[in-house]
Amino acid sequence: ATWGGRVGEARLQRRPRRPGPGGRPRPRGEAEAPRPCRGREAGGGGGGADTMNASGLNVLVRSLYALQEERVEAYRLFDLGHQAYLRSAPNYDFIRYRQLVHEITQAFNRISKEVIQLGDRFHEEFDRPDLSKHIERMQEREQEKLVLTAQLQLAKQNALDYPGNETHQEEARELKHRINKNIEAINEVLQDFKYDSEEIESCGLTNGGEQ
Repeated sequence: ATWGGRVGEARLQRRPRRPGPGGRPRPRGEAEAPRPCRGREAGGGGGGADTMNASGLNVLVRSLYALQEERVEAYRLFDLGHQAYLRSAPNYDFIRYRQLVHEITQAFNRISKEVIQLGDRFHEEFDRPDLSKHIERMQEREQEKLVLTAQLQLAKQNALDYPGNETHQEEARELKHRINKNIEAINEVLQDFKYDSEEIESCGLTNGGEQ
């Protein structure tokens, strides 16, 4: 099945413009110096090999963005399913919800596996440990987000089942706040990844990450 939807946590915004010479603000319309393609800094040729290398990197970058879109859509479906589950109270439709959890878990496991494989390829095939490190950091945050999401769903159910207990409502608010901070952290990692992969664009290619 095709996962629709737009990127939420993977919303890739451009970093602030780098200052011009002498630290002065760079006027609008003044182009920044392009970042050199790897392999060309020392001068010389090798343009064909550089282009092929950049093309391979570009494929991996696009793949990462696509996987993040899938992951965000999976979270959206997970949230919609949990909302439907809560609406079935007090006779919760646990069988249907358990099936949803199973399917979403499989999706998350597949996506995480493919993202980790991309990180390995950035490091081993293209000598880009910087990009691989960003992916490692992102995976750590994504694991944290999944745990927090499960805790939030339980807290929401407890708040619904025990409306007089303010503790459960406060717990749900705190978990929601932690998830929002987690998403901000994921966004920051993706910003770092985008910044460090922008040289691919300067080699005549587009990263395909922004829509």
